[in-house]
Amino acid sequence: MEVAGSTRKPFQQTEINWDKLDKTRFYVVGAGIFTGLTVALYPISVIKTRMQVATNNAAKESAFSVVRGLVRNDGIPGLYRGFGTVITGAVPARIIFLTALETTKVTAFKMVEPFKLSEPVQAAIANGVAGMLASLCSQSVFVPIDIVSQRLMVQGYSGHASYNGGLDVARKVLKSEGIRGLYRGFSLSVLTYSPSSAVWWASYGSSQRFIWSKLLDNGTEHGGPAPSQGKIVSVQAAGGIIAGATASCITTPLDTIKTRLQVMGHDKRPTARQVIKQLIAEDGWTGFYRGLGPRFVSMSAWGTSMILAYEYLKRLCAVNE
Repeated sequence: MEVAGSTRKPFQQTEINWDKLDKTRFYVVGAGIFTGLTVALYPISVIKTRMQVATNNAAKESAFSVVRGLVRNDGIPGLYRGFGTVITGAVPARIIFLTALETTKVTAFKMVEPFKLSEPVQAAIANGVAGMLASLCSQSVFVPIDIVSQRLMVQGYSGHASYNGGLDVARKVLKSEGIRGLYRGFSLSVLTYSPSSAVWWASYGSSQRFIWSKLLDNGTEHGGPAPSQGKIVSVQAAGGIIAGATASCITTPLDTIKTRLQVMGHDKRPTARQVIKQLIAEDGWTGFYRGLGPRFVSMSAWGTSMILAYEYLKRLCAVNE
């Protein structure tokens, strides 16, 4: 798991462990990089959320119809509803997530090594455990931010209330429901994001090992030069796409239920069972996959962009020995 070493395998030559990073630079530069990615990909989340909560005729709208409606009514800013709230909470949530991910991953790899499993299986288990625990740690910050931002995303749409910004949402939720209102759907959020994170990181880690095994150059394995930057980036991008596709297909039903629970007003708050029954009544079992297209694009685009930026960030912040 070192950065380099002439006798290490390609994927081992490209990975940088937590103890090899300049932590201060990692957090500061990382905050800037991930803020930029959030700006670029945020509109997809708005579209996905609107499709998941739509009712009646609005439920039949395509992603393109949702975009047209947003731009027609609010212009480009409509695609960034709730963005201020998200970006405010994203930095601490991401710091917690990345710290937990990296520290847990190292420990998990050490725990699975004695079992002598194949490299892809080791990576899947270690990365999956790390991704799940990191998500669990960050949910306490992420869920309230998610609730506020999602209500802003859908305000005035398909019968949903309107607000005067994120603070207004938080104030009204606290007034009507107390602190529990900001953690509505917390259990479902954990059940959605933790497995999603586990699947994403497990798929990414194992797919990288699998791809490297197919591209393996005997010269590299036995002391040849390290893989080129172009090859490294290509393998990481492929791993990100595979991970995004896998995670989105598995977790979209839970995400749809969670989103509906979080945006419904206090006066008509449904239970998870009622949400499920309503989805089935409106669209059958396909209702659980509302917004799958935007979610698939979001997870694949975000995942691939994120992992390339993340791996680049780690190279930038590696401590030279």
